Amino acid sequence: MAETDAPTTTQRRKLKRLEEQERKLVFADFSHADAWQLGTILVGVAAERNLAIAIRITIGEQTAFQVGMPGSSSDNDDWLVRKARAVQRFGASTFLLKIRGEVTGRSYAELDASRFAIAGGCVPIKTASGALLGTVGVSGLSQADDHALVVDAVSQFLSGENAR
Repeated sequence: MAETDAPTTTQRRKLKRLEEQERKLVFADFSHADAWQLGTILVGVAAERNLAIAIRITIGEQTAFQVGMPGSSSDNDDWLVRKARAVQRFGASTFLLKIRGEVTGRSYAELDASRFAIAGGCVPIKTASGALLGTVGVSGLSQADDHALVVDAVSQFLSGENAR
């Protein structure tokens, strides 16, 4: 099957899974202290697994946490800024946007690639009502792995938050 053919069942399942995942990853609120805690979770995982990634968390448009792990570069920082802009513009994770684009045929060609990146690894920090509070992203792995790392860290953070 050529890439221009109809989306595969696998792509559609992945899209449904990502949409459901995003509905579950909701925050009551999000503070600078929360950004530090979530960032620390990501740094711990990166250090434990020896991952050469950059991590960035925003509150609104302000960078509230950012670190480059050994082996990451300023290119990763640039990816994080562009991914966050895409999340802020569309209110969805960059991996969800990418897979949705593959399923629907949307190319995002109207976006300036020097300002926006539709590549997995940045997730919205949203409330249950859909209010966008910020973003959390990583760059340095494959986009699927970037996304999975962020989702795992957010899930860990939220499970701890629920225990508070």
